[in-house]
Amino acid sequence: MVILGITAYYHDSSAALLVNGRIVTGALEERFSRKKHDNSFPTLAIQFCLEYAGLLLDDVDIIAFYEKPFRKFERILMDSIVHAPRSYGRFLKSIPIWLKERLNMRKTIKRELKGLYGQVRADIRFVDHHLAHAANAYSLSSYQDAAILVLDAVGEDSTTSIYSTSDGKISLIQQQVYPNSIGLLFSAFTYFLGFQVNSDEYKVMGLAPYGKKDSDETNQFVRIIKDNLVDVHEDGSIMLNTKYFSFMYSDKMVDDKKWEKLFGLRKRNEGDIITTSHKNLALAIQSLTENIICKLALTAKKITGKSNLCISGGCALNCAASGVILKSHLFDSVYVPYAPDDSGCAIGAAFVCSSMVNEKLDDSSFIGPDYDNNRIVSAIKKSGLTYNHLEDVLLYEKITDLLCEGKVVGWFQGRMEFGPRALGNRSILADPRSAEMKDKVNSKIKFREEFRPFAPVVLDKFAGEIIELHGTESEHMMFTYTMKQKGFDAITHEDMSARAQILHKDYNEKLYALLEAFHEKTDCPMLLNTSFNVMGEPIVCTPENAIGTYLNSGLDALVMGNNLILK
Repeated sequence: MVILGITAYYHDSSAALLVNGRIVTGALEERFSRKKHDNSFPTLAIQFCLEYAGLLLDDVDIIAFYEKPFRKFERILMDSIVHAPRSYGRFLKSIPIWLKERLNMRKTIKRELKGLYGQVRADIRFVDHHLAHAANAYSLSSYQDAAILVLDAVGEDSTTSIYSTSDGKISLIQQQVYPNSIGLLFSAFTYFLGFQVNSDEYKVMGLAPYGKKDSDETNQFVRIIKDNLVDVHEDGSIMLNTKYFSFMYSDKMVDDKKWEKLFGLRKRNEGDIITTSHKNLALAIQSLTENIICKLALTAKKITGKSNLCISGGCALNCAASGVILKSHLFDSVYVPYAPDDSGCAIGAAFVCSSMVNEKLDDSSFIGPDYDNNRIVSAIKKSGLTYNHLEDVLLYEKITDLLCEGKVVGWFQGRMEFGPRALGNRSILADPRSAEMKDKVNSKIKFREEFRPFAPVVLDKFAGEIIELHGTESEHMMFTYTMKQKGFDAITHEDMSARAQILHKDYNEKLYALLEAFHEKTDCPMLLNTSFNVMGEPIVCTPENAIGTYLNSGLDALVMGNNLILK
């Protein structure tokens, strides 16, 4: 049984391939197209998946699409009717696209694939969007029984869902529907704070710890939000006051003038200075979001009775909120998959359509393309660079020396990660102890905002000495933990939190060996680990991508396989 899962036409298009109930491969379209958050049909990702597996499209039994188009179209059409005539402009823009290619998605999928592979013989199925999110998390977790909390902007019409699982069966228990959405509420603040919606929500989360928790302004912002924008009920359900929002009928999230009057603060535009008030507003919405999600987690616990929790959907990338749930000890264990956002729905949709999964799947994110040494060396020579090929022990020793000297290293190994996080195969590594390292990596290498925090990757056997774990260790950087020790300025945020990847040897042996070498030399069991890209670009995929980023940034060294390149 071969199942191809795909996501497309919203953001972060992707493809994943299941063969006999096991994940063989998967990737995001952006990694090949080099267009950040590419939402086009994932032609290149599908080509990669089939070629890597040595299959033809004719070998695919089922193509699983990650949402049900008719239900989504019904919601869009209803918005247009209810909010007419204000919705007229968006109606004229969106309805022709839907009528031409998205309403009859089966025809569109066949057309997109026919040009590459000829006639499509596979059975095309459509999976409820939130069910795809839920299945993605459950299938990759180690749990047989769990509650699942799905949180995002909106699926077809659902915005928050609670599922109960038992022995492979996923059952919907409770759901909230559009427009009452915690994801859209948070995105509205992303917009008002001058960041890009469906892309930069994590910047709001990262900005929040710079706000002043006990300041009058922050407390006033929280009151304004609760009194005017959203009613929060004890079970975590919410009701938006839609007169302050415009996402229902336009491409703008909110009515700028109403919000400016409400908060006494002008809407920030991209590139404007970030003020104390912006930081306080970010903290206000982040703290309220954490409160809402904790209420939802408590509700999930009450109505399912489960001791394990899976969290999925785009809001699951709010690792600070997930960290608060972890610290509450409400559940014995909490799991967030490596791609809880829409890209992971390719895996989830495929899993929903599979009847052959009799055991839990491996939760390794390393399911993308890899490149052998011949390909790597060819790319290096073509670029005119020189390199040294070093055996493992000597390589780890040399890289450790470079890191101790304050050098920043591009680290390119094995199969590429699936999802938004670099987890050790397409990473930038640095010494986490240096106070100057955060500014160096932000300004000279990543070319991004100075307030943005970095994450550590920590050896599992020492994690408990440095971090408050609360019973769950995430390989995927999906929780913020509180640091027990000071002195790691490059990876510790303003509130003494860190979005840590806690590394076990069997998850990434090569990175683990490097961490051990660094620890042996420095007595520090962790490194700064950030994604191998610069702002505005996807994570590197090929050796050529890695070389290009290396040459066009302040990286001091590049390691691809066992080949070391130095500036």
